[in-house]
Amino acid sequence: MPQNRQIVLDSRPTAEASTANFKLVTAGTPALQDGQVLVRHHYLSLDPYMRGRMNEGKSYAQPQPLGQVMIGATVGEVVESRHPKYAAGDQVTGMGGWQEYSVVDAGQPGALRKVDTTHVPLSHYLGAVGMPGVTAWYGLVKLIEPKAGQTVVVSAASGAVGSAVGVLAKVRGARAVGIAGGPDKCRYVTDELGFDACIDYKQHKDAQSLSKALKEACPDGIDGHFENVGGMVLDAVMLRANAFSRIAMCGMIAGYDGQPIPMAHPQLILTNRMRIEGFIVSEHMEVWPDALKELGTLVGTGKLRPRESVAQGLEAAPEAFLGMLKGRNFGKQLVKLV
Repeated sequence: MPQNRQIVLDSRPTAEASTANFKLVTAGTPALQDGQVLVRHHYLSLDPYMRGRMNEGKSYAQPQPLGQVMIGATVGEVVESRHPKYAAGDQVTGMGGWQEYSVVDAGQPGALRKVDTTHVPLSHYLGAVGMPGVTAWYGLVKLIEPKAGQTVVVSAASGAVGSAVGVLAKVRGARAVGIAGGPDKCRYVTDELGFDACIDYKQHKDAQSLSKALKEACPDGIDGHFENVGGMVLDAVMLRANAFSRIAMCGMIAGYDGQPIPMAHPQLILTNRMRIEGFIVSEHMEVWPDALKELGTLVGTGKLRPRESVAQGLEAAPEAFLGMLKGRNFGKQLVKLV
């Protein structure tokens, strides 16, 4: 059995996370038991939710234990199998974590899933045709429920989740407006993803300025908003929200370092009879088959063209993860392990 390099959480951040919170270790890979498979990871997913797991405070999931492999989704190839449904060479996705190999109890529901790379590249099963894509699908379809002609805004629009939100909204006949950081990301959002408009939040120093730009991009107001950021962005959107608008609260990356995130105009929730709902996509497994089918078709037909930022090698994961939290990535952040 091969030697396995792993990254473990070595300490909890006191404020901003740093590379010192992680540790690279090498461990042996245990021999397979009946029902288990050995997977060689090709790509590792880096996602904002991981920052919250590093903390010890109350959240929707248990904290990442110290001294254990960092949680994370992976795609790769079965190297050896002692399970009848899997064979060497099968391409699979699972929650293998920040390591080069994983031993998986393949009989556990949801532990491992075979993927077809005929029309969808393997790496996209960690992004547009994986958890981020299903997150976009659930928040848009089940919570925002856009009708043709309505306006949907999404923050972090060039990212793995945001890009899918806009494309899914356009398919349903809605007007899609993105908020992203920098001219390159905004060009990608409009030119390659087909959004109707994209606002560069870096050009706006406060919520009032950003809200003015939203008024120009959304002349009929905002009917639905998919929130990945919070803070100034949410304040600006609230000022342009229509009566009976819906906000799907997916992420609050503005506060991942533990600072409070004030809301400037909470009274607008009442004034506009708004519905604001937070959600965790892993609590809605019933939608995954339908969501993955639509997302796979959109990617396979070229209607959804995901961008990826790829760091090379396991040791690059901590730096790439911290960069993603600061918006340095363009699209889905991955680590290539093979």
